[in-house]
Amino acid sequence: MATLESQTANQTQAANRAVVPVDWDALIGDARFQTLHRKKNLFLWGLMAFSVVYYFLLPIGAAYFQDLYKVRVWGVVNVGLLFALSEFAVAWIIALVYSRKASRDFDALAAEIAADFSARAGVKS
Repeated sequence: MATLESQTANQTQAANRAVVPVDWDALIGDARFQTLHRKKNLFLWGLMAFSVVYYFLLPIGAAYFQDLYKVRVWGVVNVGLLFALSEFAVAWIIALVYSRKASRDFDALAAEIAADFSARAGVKS
């Protein structure tokens, strides 16, 4: 019974949040939002540039540094295969780096901005 009541309360709160009018022009014009957008954009472009360069090192290396990529490391495993497998690790590391940066910096500022605009609209959090 208590879970049904809590679900209903959560749905009511979600519905109340959904109908709050947002002054998008004021939000976009807010200096904090612009700072958040600029910092996040710079960070994401940096991560993307790194990942693209790392990704293209595999076919470039396989084409121009064949002798290096053919070096056996263990059994039939060679440097090229290890580099190819390292791309999976790099993708996960990039996701981890972004997640930590977002939760440490971006999310806090976004929550501050959202709380301020909710207070302006008369919504209680």
